[in-house]
Amino acid sequence: MKKRNWIAAAAVGALLAGCSENTDDAPGSGKPDEAMVDTTYTEPFTGLEAEEVPDMRPVIATINNHPKARPQSGLSEADVVYEMLAEGDITRLLALYQSELPESIGPVRSARDYFVELAAAHNALYLAHGYSPDAETLLEKGAVDNLNGMRYDGTLFKRSPDRVAPHNSYITGDAVMEGALDSGFRMDKPDSPDWTFDASPPAGGEPAGEAEVTYGADSNFVSRYAFDPAESVYSRESGGAETADLDDGEAVRLSNILVLQVPHRTVDGKGRRALDLEAGGSALVFRDGNVYETTWESRGGIPTAMDGTEPFPLAPGKTWIHFVPETPSQHATHKP
Repeated sequence: MKKRNWIAAAAVGALLAGCSENTDDAPGSGKPDEAMVDTTYTEPFTGLEAEEVPDMRPVIATINNHPKARPQSGLSEADVVYEMLAEGDITRLLALYQSELPESIGPVRSARDYFVELAAAHNALYLAHGYSPDAETLLEKGAVDNLNGMRYDGTLFKRSPDRVAPHNSYITGDAVMEGALDSGFRMDKPDSPDWTFDASPPAGGEPAGEAEVTYGADSNFVSRYAFDPAESVYSRESGGAETADLDDGEAVRLSNILVLQVPHRTVDGKGRRALDLEAGGSALVFRDGNVYETTWESRGGIPTAMDGTEPFPLAPGKTWIHFVPETPSQHATHKP
Protein backbone atom coordinates (compact mmCIF):
# COMPACT_ATOMS: atom_id res chain seq x y z
CA MET A 1 0.00 0.00 0.00
CA LYS A 2 1.68 3.21 -1.14
CA LYS A 3 1.01 5.83 1.49
CA ARG A 4 0.26 8.58 -0.98
CA ASN A 5 -2.80 6.70 -2.25
CA TRP A 6 -4.53 7.32 1.09
CA ILE A 7 -3.43 10.94 1.26
CA ALA A 8 -4.62 11.58 -2.28
CA ALA A 9 -8.00 9.96 -1.66
CA ALA A 10 -8.55 11.99 1.48
CA ALA A 11 -7.73 15.17 -0.39
CA VAL A 12 -10.10 14.68 -3.34
CA GLY A 13 -13.09 16.30 -1.62
CA ALA A 14 -11.07 19.33 -0.58
CA LEU A 15 -9.69 19.78 -4.07
CA LEU A 16 -13.15 19.62 -5.62
CA ALA A 17 -14.58 21.99 -3.04
CA GLY A 18 -11.81 24.45 -3.79
CA CYS A 19 -12.60 24.71 -7.52
CA SER A 20 -13.86 28.09 -8.74
CA GLU A 21 -14.56 29.90 -11.95
CA ASN A 22 -11.33 31.88 -11.73
CA THR A 23 -9.54 31.34 -15.06
CA ASP A 24 -6.37 33.33 -14.34
CA ASP A 25 -4.30 30.15 -14.45
CA ALA A 26 -6.01 28.63 -17.47
CA PRO A 27 -3.95 27.70 -20.54
CA GLY A 28 -3.16 30.82 -22.54
CA SER A 29 -3.38 33.12 -19.53
CA GLY A 30 0.34 33.83 -19.74
CA LYS A 31 1.18 32.06 -16.47
CA PRO A 32 3.49 29.01 -16.50
CA ASP A 33 1.86 25.61 -16.37
CA GLU A 34 3.14 24.22 -13.06
CA ALA A 35 2.22 20.68 -14.14
CA MET A 36 4.93 20.90 -16.78
CA VAL A 37 7.68 21.78 -14.32
CA ASP A 38 9.97 18.81 -13.70
CA THR A 39 10.30 18.95 -9.91
CA THR A 40 11.79 16.27 -7.70
CA TYR A 41 11.77 15.94 -3.92
CA THR A 42 13.83 14.01 -1.39
CA GLU A 43 12.49 11.38 0.99
CA PRO A 44 13.51 12.46 4.53
CA PHE A 45 14.59 9.05 5.85
CA THR A 46 16.22 7.59 2.73
CA GLY A 47 17.59 10.57 0.82
CA LEU A 48 16.08 9.09 -2.35
CA GLU A 49 14.38 11.22 -4.97
CA ALA A 50 10.59 11.29 -5.08
CA GLU A 51 8.19 12.67 -7.64
CA GLU A 52 5.77 13.93 -4.98
CA VAL A 53 6.22 15.92 -1.80
CA PRO A 54 6.90 13.47 1.08
CA ASP A 55 3.57 13.84 2.82
CA MET A 56 3.09 11.05 5.36
CA ARG A 57 3.85 11.23 9.04
CA PRO A 58 6.31 8.46 10.00
CA VAL A 59 4.85 5.26 11.40
CA ILE A 60 7.05 3.25 13.79
CA ALA A 61 6.09 -0.33 14.66
CA THR A 62 7.56 -2.63 17.31
CA ILE A 63 8.36 -5.83 15.40
CA ASN A 64 8.89 -9.17 17.12
CA ASN A 65 12.37 -10.57 16.40
CA HIS A 66 12.09 -13.88 18.25
CA PRO A 67 13.07 -16.82 15.99
CA LYS A 68 9.44 -18.04 16.17
CA ALA A 69 8.34 -14.69 14.68
CA ARG A 70 10.56 -14.95 11.60
CA PRO A 71 10.27 -14.27 8.77
CA GLN A 72 8.47 -11.02 9.55
CA SER A 73 6.14 -8.99 7.37
CA GLY A 74 6.95 -5.48 6.20
CA LEU A 75 10.67 -5.17 6.95
CA SER A 76 11.68 -4.84 3.31
CA GLU A 77 9.47 -1.73 2.97
CA ALA A 78 10.83 0.04 6.06
CA ASP A 79 12.94 3.14 5.43
CA VAL A 80 14.82 2.55 8.69
CA VAL A 81 14.96 -0.39 11.11
CA TYR A 82 16.29 0.04 14.64
CA GLU A 83 17.40 -3.14 16.42
CA MET A 84 17.96 -3.20 20.18
CA LEU A 85 17.65 -5.40 23.25
CA ALA A 86 14.29 -5.77 24.97
CA GLU A 87 15.13 -8.22 27.75
CA GLY A 88 18.04 -10.55 28.27
CA ASP A 89 19.83 -11.02 24.94
CA ILE A 90 16.61 -10.94 22.87
CA THR A 91 16.28 -8.05 20.46
CA ARG A 92 13.25 -6.29 19.04
CA LEU A 93 12.96 -4.14 15.96
CA LEU A 94 11.46 -0.71 15.45
CA ALA A 95 10.52 -0.43 11.78
CA LEU A 96 10.04 3.11 10.50
CA TYR A 97 7.77 3.68 7.51
CA GLN A 98 7.52 7.03 5.75
CA SER A 99 7.97 6.61 2.01
CA GLU A 100 5.43 3.75 1.96
CA LEU A 101 3.32 1.50 4.15
CA PRO A 102 3.32 -2.26 3.51
CA GLU A 103 0.18 -4.33 3.19
CA SER A 104 1.06 -6.24 6.38
CA ILE A 105 3.21 -5.33 9.40
CA GLY A 106 4.25 -7.79 12.10
CA PRO A 107 4.31 -9.73 14.21
CA VAL A 108 3.81 -6.67 16.44
CA ARG A 109 5.10 -6.87 20.01
CA SER A 110 5.02 -4.83 23.18
CA ALA A 111 6.47 -1.41 23.91
CA ARG A 112 9.39 -0.43 26.10
CA ASP A 113 9.86 3.07 27.47
CA TYR A 114 12.84 3.76 25.20
CA PHE A 115 10.83 2.56 22.19
CA VAL A 116 8.18 5.14 23.07
CA GLU A 117 10.79 7.86 23.53
CA LEU A 118 12.36 7.08 20.14
CA ALA A 119 8.97 7.13 18.40
CA ALA A 120 8.15 10.45 20.07
CA ALA A 121 11.50 11.93 18.95
CA HIS A 122 10.50 11.11 15.35
CA ASN A 123 7.01 12.56 15.96
CA ALA A 124 5.72 9.25 14.62
CA LEU A 125 2.52 7.30 15.00
CA TYR A 126 3.63 4.40 17.20
CA LEU A 127 2.35 0.82 16.88
CA ALA A 128 2.76 -1.84 19.56
CA HIS A 129 0.87 -4.74 21.13
CA GLY A 130 1.34 -4.53 24.87
CA TYR A 131 3.78 -2.61 27.03
CA SER A 132 6.16 -2.77 29.96
CA PRO A 133 5.05 -0.89 33.12
CA ASP A 134 7.25 2.12 32.29
CA ALA A 135 6.07 2.19 28.69
CA GLU A 136 2.43 1.96 29.79
CA THR A 137 2.93 5.03 31.99
CA LEU A 138 4.36 7.02 29.09
CA LEU A 139 1.58 5.96 26.72
CA GLU A 140 -1.13 6.82 29.25
CA LYS A 141 0.42 10.28 29.60
CA GLY A 142 0.18 10.78 25.85
CA ALA A 143 3.90 10.80 25.15
CA VAL A 144 3.22 9.78 21.55
CA ASP A 145 0.17 9.15 19.37
CA ASN A 146 -0.22 5.39 19.29
CA LEU A 147 -2.34 2.40 18.34
CA ASN A 148 -1.92 -0.56 20.69
CA GLY A 149 -3.10 -4.12 20.26
CA MET A 150 -4.15 -4.25 23.91
CA ARG A 151 -7.04 -1.98 22.91
CA TYR A 152 -7.55 -3.09 19.31
CA ASP A 153 -6.91 -6.84 19.46
CA GLY A 154 -9.26 -8.46 16.97
CA THR A 155 -10.17 -5.17 15.28
CA LEU A 156 -7.23 -3.17 13.94
CA PHE A 157 -4.81 -5.90 15.01
CA LYS A 158 -5.50 -9.42 13.75
CA ARG A 159 -4.16 -12.76 14.98
CA SER A 160 -2.61 -15.06 12.40
CA PRO A 161 -3.77 -18.70 12.71
CA ASP A 162 -0.37 -19.83 11.42
CA ARG A 163 1.51 -18.78 14.56
CA VAL A 164 0.95 -18.89 18.29
CA ALA A 165 0.75 -15.92 20.64
CA PRO A 166 2.66 -13.73 21.29
CA HIS A 167 4.15 -14.19 17.82
CA ASN A 168 0.96 -13.74 15.77
CA SER A 169 -0.32 -10.14 16.00
CA TYR A 170 -0.42 -8.22 12.70
CA ILE A 171 -1.78 -4.94 11.41
CA THR A 172 -2.28 -3.82 7.81
CA GLY A 173 -1.33 -0.49 6.32
CA ASP A 174 -5.02 0.19 5.68
CA ALA A 175 -5.83 -0.51 9.35
CA VAL A 176 -3.07 1.89 10.45
CA MET A 177 -4.67 4.70 8.46
CA GLU A 178 -8.16 3.71 9.62
CA GLY A 179 -7.08 3.75 13.26
CA ALA A 180 -5.29 7.07 12.89
CA LEU A 181 -8.35 8.65 11.26
CA ASP A 182 -10.74 7.29 13.90
CA SER A 183 -8.43 8.51 16.69
CA GLY A 184 -8.07 11.99 15.20
CA PHE A 185 -4.32 11.62 14.66
CA ARG A 186 -2.88 13.69 11.83
CA MET A 187 -0.95 11.69 9.25
CA ASP A 188 0.69 14.42 7.16
CA LYS A 189 3.59 16.88 7.47
CA PRO A 190 6.45 14.55 8.45
CA ASP A 191 9.31 15.86 10.54
CA SER A 192 12.70 15.28 8.93
CA PRO A 193 15.60 13.87 10.93
CA ASP A 194 18.77 15.90 11.07
CA TRP A 195 20.51 13.48 8.70
CA THR A 196 22.71 14.06 5.66
CA PHE A 197 22.73 11.94 2.50
CA ASP A 198 25.46 11.88 -0.15
CA ALA A 199 25.83 9.38 -2.98
CA SER A 200 29.63 9.81 -2.92
CA PRO A 201 31.30 7.95 -0.02
CA PRO A 202 33.42 10.15 2.24
CA ALA A 203 37.16 9.67 2.56
CA GLY A 204 38.72 7.86 5.49
CA GLY A 205 36.93 4.52 5.44
CA GLU A 206 38.46 1.06 5.49
CA PRO A 207 37.34 -1.77 3.17
CA ALA A 208 34.66 -3.88 4.86
CA GLY A 209 32.66 -6.02 2.47
CA GLU A 210 31.28 -8.14 5.30
CA ALA A 211 30.08 -7.22 8.79
CA GLU A 212 28.72 -9.08 11.80
CA VAL A 213 26.82 -7.68 14.79
CA THR A 214 26.30 -9.78 17.92
CA TYR A 215 24.16 -9.39 21.05
CA GLY A 216 25.66 -12.17 23.15
CA ALA A 217 26.14 -15.91 22.77
CA ASP A 218 22.80 -16.73 21.10
CA SER A 219 23.44 -17.23 17.38
CA ASN A 220 19.77 -16.43 16.66
CA PHE A 221 20.60 -12.79 17.27
CA VAL A 222 23.74 -12.56 15.18
CA SER A 223 23.29 -10.31 12.13
CA ARG A 224 25.54 -10.68 9.10
CA TYR A 225 25.82 -8.29 6.19
CA ALA A 226 27.51 -8.66 2.81
CA PHE A 227 28.07 -5.82 0.36
CA ASP A 228 27.16 -6.31 -3.29
CA PRO A 229 29.31 -3.88 -5.31
CA ALA A 230 27.25 -4.44 -8.46
CA GLU A 231 24.08 -3.17 -6.77
CA SER A 232 25.76 -1.01 -4.08
CA VAL A 233 23.60 -2.57 -1.35
CA TYR A 234 24.03 -4.91 1.61
CA SER A 235 22.19 -8.19 2.02
CA ARG A 236 21.27 -9.23 5.55
CA GLU A 237 20.87 -12.49 7.41
CA SER A 238 19.95 -13.17 11.02
CA GLY A 239 20.32 -16.48 12.79
CA GLY A 240 21.77 -17.93 9.60
CA ALA A 241 18.73 -17.11 7.43
CA GLU A 242 18.30 -14.26 4.97
CA THR A 243 16.05 -11.46 6.22
CA ALA A 244 13.14 -11.50 3.78
CA ASP A 245 9.43 -10.74 3.81
CA LEU A 246 7.03 -13.51 4.85
CA ASP A 247 4.38 -12.56 2.33
CA ASP A 248 6.24 -12.01 -0.93
CA GLY A 249 9.77 -13.21 -0.16
CA GLU A 250 11.31 -9.80 -0.90
CA ALA A 251 14.75 -9.63 0.71
CA VAL A 252 15.90 -6.69 2.79
CA ARG A 253 18.49 -4.62 0.93
CA LEU A 254 20.30 -1.81 2.72
CA SER A 255 22.52 1.12 1.84
CA ASN A 256 23.73 1.79 5.41
CA ILE A 257 24.38 -0.22 8.56
CA LEU A 258 25.01 1.77 11.74
CA VAL A 259 26.25 0.31 15.02
CA LEU A 260 25.93 2.65 17.99
CA GLN A 261 27.32 1.81 21.43
CA VAL A 262 24.62 2.81 23.91
CA PRO A 263 24.72 2.60 27.74
CA HIS A 264 22.47 -0.26 28.95
CA ARG A 265 21.33 -1.34 32.40
CA THR A 266 18.98 -4.05 33.66
CA VAL A 267 15.97 -2.64 35.51
CA ASP A 268 13.97 -5.63 36.82
CA GLY A 269 13.97 -9.33 37.55
CA LYS A 270 12.63 -10.15 34.08
CA GLY A 271 15.79 -8.79 32.49
CA ARG A 272 14.16 -5.69 31.00
CA ARG A 273 16.62 -3.02 29.96
CA ALA A 274 17.00 0.74 30.12
CA LEU A 275 18.88 2.40 27.26
CA ASP A 276 20.32 5.90 27.46
CA LEU A 277 19.62 7.28 23.99
CA GLU A 278 20.89 10.73 24.98
CA ALA A 279 24.39 9.72 26.10
CA GLY A 280 26.29 9.65 22.81
CA GLY A 281 29.30 7.41 22.28
CA SER A 282 31.25 5.38 19.75
CA ALA A 283 29.76 4.35 16.42
CA LEU A 284 30.53 2.44 13.23
CA VAL A 285 29.02 3.32 9.86
CA PHE A 286 29.06 0.78 7.01
CA ARG A 287 28.34 2.13 3.51
CA ASP A 288 29.61 1.41 -0.01
CA GLY A 289 31.66 -1.55 1.23
CA ASN A 290 33.60 0.60 3.71
CA VAL A 291 33.52 1.05 7.47
CA TYR A 292 34.00 4.35 9.28
CA GLU A 293 34.83 4.68 12.97
CA THR A 294 33.02 7.69 14.34
CA THR A 295 30.72 8.85 17.13
CA TRP A 296 27.02 9.41 17.69
CA GLU A 297 25.01 11.99 19.56
CA SER A 298 21.37 12.71 20.22
CA ARG A 299 19.95 15.38 17.93
CA GLY A 300 16.40 16.21 18.87
CA GLY A 301 16.16 12.86 20.67
CA ILE A 302 17.23 10.88 17.58
CA PRO A 303 20.58 9.05 17.91
CA THR A 304 22.60 10.33 14.96
CA ALA A 305 25.98 9.22 13.58
CA MET A 306 28.31 12.20 13.41
CA ASP A 307 31.24 13.37 11.30
CA GLY A 308 32.83 15.81 13.70
CA THR A 309 30.20 18.44 14.41
CA GLU A 310 27.95 17.51 11.48
CA PRO A 311 25.79 14.44 10.78
CA PHE A 312 27.69 11.67 9.01
CA PRO A 313 26.80 11.50 5.28
CA LEU A 314 24.74 8.37 4.65
CA ALA A 315 24.30 6.67 1.29
CA PRO A 316 20.82 7.26 -0.19
CA GLY A 317 18.67 4.24 0.55
CA LYS A 318 17.46 2.15 3.47
CA THR A 319 19.28 1.96 6.81
CA TRP A 320 19.54 -0.61 9.63
CA ILE A 321 20.65 0.81 13.00
CA HIS A 322 21.92 -1.41 15.81
CA PHE A 323 22.03 -0.19 19.42
CA VAL A 324 24.58 -2.39 21.23
CA PRO A 325 25.79 -2.36 24.85
CA GLU A 326 29.21 -1.04 25.73
CA THR A 327 30.60 -4.53 26.39
CA PRO A 328 33.16 -6.62 24.44
CA SER A 329 30.70 -9.48 23.80
CA GLN A 330 28.20 -7.25 22.01
CA HIS A 331 29.78 -5.39 19.14
CA ALA A 332 30.48 -5.40 15.44
CA THR A 333 33.27 -7.11 13.55
CA HIS A 334 34.11 -6.80 9.89
CA LYS A 335 36.51 -7.94 7.17
CA PRO A 336 37.32 -6.76 3.64
